[in-house]
Amino acid sequence: MSRISQAAMVAAIRGAQALDLQGSREALADEVFYAQPNLLASVLVLPRLGVALSKADFALDMLFACFLAMKASNSTWPLITEDDQDRQLQRFVAVSRFGDNLGASLRERSMQQYIADHPEKALLAYVTGETSKWLARIVPEDSDKHVMLAIWNLVNCIALVALKEPKRKARRKQHT
Repeated sequence: MSRISQAAMVAAIRGAQALDLQGSREALADEVFYAQPNLLASVLVLPRLGVALSKADFALDMLFACFLAMKASNSTWPLITEDDQDRQLQRFVAVSRFGDNLGASLRERSMQQYIADHPEKALLAYVTGETSKWLARIVPEDSDKHVMLAIWNLVNCIALVALKEPKRKARRKQHT
């Protein structure tokens, strides 16, 4: 079940689009740093992997949209750890490699099943759409794979991290 509603996704997209207009990207980067530093680090490391700054900037935009969606969901999100990121990256790579060994028809069915089973369909749809537009307007480079993996990993970590349930107040036993 999705924790990020369509309304939360719309609010996140509008908020992300307004960042350029308001010049508040730095403030949001600070907020992401305090709330989800590992997600921010996974994007900030991209230039060290040979990714051009303009392409790393796209990944940062996707992180901002994802983070704003998390905030708009009104859920309490735990810190996504490096272990969470490693686990989701390994999972995604395994799923991708599985698809590489299939024929076109089965690969298409496998991808459709992956999307159908994804817990955050609205977030996945937005990020997939924006990534497709980005891929259509860039000059492809080998380092683009790092951007793609970072973005998919953001979505999967957000979708699959376990939310902490609110603590319930203990009832006092009444003595009779």
